[in-house]
Amino acid sequence: MTPKSFLIATPLLIFAAPAIAQMAAPNQIAATDAGPDIVVTGVVPKSETDVLSGTSVLRGAELTRSLRPTIGETLAKLPGVSATSFGPSASRPVLRGFQGERIRVLTDGIGSIDVSNTSVDHAVIIDPLLAERIEVLRGPAALLYGSSAVGGVVNVIDTRIPRSVPNAGYRLSGIATYGSAANERTVGGAGDVALGKHFVVHADGSYTKSDDLRIGGYALTDRRRREALATGLLPVDPANPDPIDYAANAAVRGTLPNTAAQTWTAGVGAALITDTGSLGVSYSHYDSLYGVPIRYATLPGEGQEAPRLSIVQNRYDLRAEVQTGGGFLDRIRLRAGHATYRHFELAPDGAIGTAFFNNGTEGRLEFVQAKRGGWQGASGVQFFNRVFDVKGDEAFLPKNETNQTGLFTLQQLDLGAFKAEAGVRYELTDVAARTVTGDLRFSGVQRHFGAVSGSLGASYGVSDAVRIGFNLSHTERAPSAEELFANGAHAGTQAYELGNPNFRLEKSNGAELTLHAHGTGYSFDASAYYSRFSNYISENQVDQSICAAAAAPSGRTVDFPCFQSIQADATYYGVEAEGSVVLGQIGGYTINADALGDYVHATIRDQGPVPRIPAARVLGGVEAQSTALTGRVEVEHVFDQNRIRAFETPTAGYTMVNASLSITPFPTNRKLSLTLSANNLFDVDARRAASFLKDFAPLAGRDLRATLRFSL
Repeated sequence: MTPKSFLIATPLLIFAAPAIAQMAAPNQIAATDAGPDIVVTGVVPKSETDVLSGTSVLRGAELTRSLRPTIGETLAKLPGVSATSFGPSASRPVLRGFQGERIRVLTDGIGSIDVSNTSVDHAVIIDPLLAERIEVLRGPAALLYGSSAVGGVVNVIDTRIPRSVPNAGYRLSGIATYGSAANERTVGGAGDVALGKHFVVHADGSYTKSDDLRIGGYALTDRRRREALATGLLPVDPANPDPIDYAANAAVRGTLPNTAAQTWTAGVGAALITDTGSLGVSYSHYDSLYGVPIRYATLPGEGQEAPRLSIVQNRYDLRAEVQTGGGFLDRIRLRAGHATYRHFELAPDGAIGTAFFNNGTEGRLEFVQAKRGGWQGASGVQFFNRVFDVKGDEAFLPKNETNQTGLFTLQQLDLGAFKAEAGVRYELTDVAARTVTGDLRFSGVQRHFGAVSGSLGASYGVSDAVRIGFNLSHTERAPSAEELFANGAHAGTQAYELGNPNFRLEKSNGAELTLHAHGTGYSFDASAYYSRFSNYISENQVDQSICAAAAAPSGRTVDFPCFQSIQADATYYGVEAEGSVVLGQIGGYTINADALGDYVHATIRDQGPVPRIPAARVLGGVEAQSTALTGRVEVEHVFDQNRIRAFETPTAGYTMVNASLSITPFPTNRKLSLTLSANNLFDVDARRAASFLKDFAPLAGRDLRATLRFSL
């Protein structure tokens, strides 16, 4: 199937679901997953069917089945979502082909305050194990969380700051997981205790340990293996005391070296909760040591390293809300967080090669209007500060500071069948850095940007079950410090990274069409979108001579592939769709079928495709559900990706088969569950086109998992 035929066929196939469902019995979904999905990632919570862009909510049994040590892998089976796949410990979400600076990963509405957006080898400092639900907003609905959210927002909602007083005086939950592909052992737990009628204290923690990842074949693709084997026939230079064994690189098979990991987290929180408001605080600690896959040298002159990353973050959070008692305002909300972060890139002998230090603070103050007739809305201010410093022989970025202040408003009109929405955000960004001049002296550089973003949309209910929507948006984004000032070798990504201090605002105009159809025994959601960018910033592999010229003033050498950020016009368009239908009833089991598909096409004007764009994909599954037992089999097919830039290699398609069994031993008390799953049953060699390391690090091979979850 070609991408064009996929683009046409997938929505048509899923559109058939409502017709089939009219003869089927109602879907018997577990009680914990019943009811509409209310999206709380937004200043005004609303039904998923009313959001004017692609939206997904992961919770309950589906979240348990999807859980992995990273946010990227946990979300990778949602429509429009892929992952950076930089090894099993550093996999960040990719939304509609966007990654890095165009995706915001939040914890309860505030950024993760780490450096995961700066480089694909840096882990997101959010633990999915402790998530209560995860919401994904793709498109302009995410802009209220910052101009850097042009691609979308991932909001992980946890219970670290309690939201309610437990009825029984206490609340406990726990999870334990084993995964065979990396011998992964995980345990996590959380508890709340009420001290009186209005005060709640909280504690949580988790621990994960895994070995090197088992893969279904060779670490290197056939093309890279041929390069390495051909290079291995060349005579070794006797003057080099540590020659690279290219033939050994080509022979790596079955296990992906340098990917073992160990992570532990701990947190405490407390909240005062009354009938008219709440005030809560929390502290959390994150500690991780993990390796990143080796970008094996396959050609003479290439460098090769096997770094491990040691990460520590200490974080403090505040959440407050007060009801005003009516009038113009309904409530006022405050959310703030501060974190100190450091990570060391370690050599094989444990020596610190490069050190990263990041201090960040983010806060949001929101004024939510009282609903008047069909009109409601909210306005607010958001502040962000980051001081980021990289030290060491391979410091690819100078010390820099970013300050961002945003003012935003969102207004909604609900007239029943017709709904309208308008939002606007103004953001002022200052980026300052201490850079090295040509004569090796330090000088300060400061850039100021004022960005205006907005969206206007409407939806119409064709019937009680079907709603169509259309949204127009304009976005502006200031370039990040990394895009402006990077100039050096980065061992973690095994690349020489080069920015441009003269970059301008990145701007785009976009449109999105949505369709929601939810009725008895069926559901269907689809989005089609188009965006046209001016001054689009992309990171591209180029000839090493370009980085060599940039490195020459400092006397540095370039022995890694050269990746340069460039700015040019670009276009993105794509489609994503998902649907489910009840096929019938067999005994006490309801039989459901579901499918999803997504496709994105991205081009830089006069240059060719945007690099690292996910390939088209379809996924279909069949489930048998009862109150005590749910079985599922699914097949995912990812197509070839041959739309590539210079120096980028094609990505072969693959088909994965997965199966799972969820057991609720006490159907009348659904607080204990056991989930067994077999992923990549046939041990296929699978690689994601969005990954920088796709030629050197495939996805996990066959992975048998068991997850036990309870709540009291």
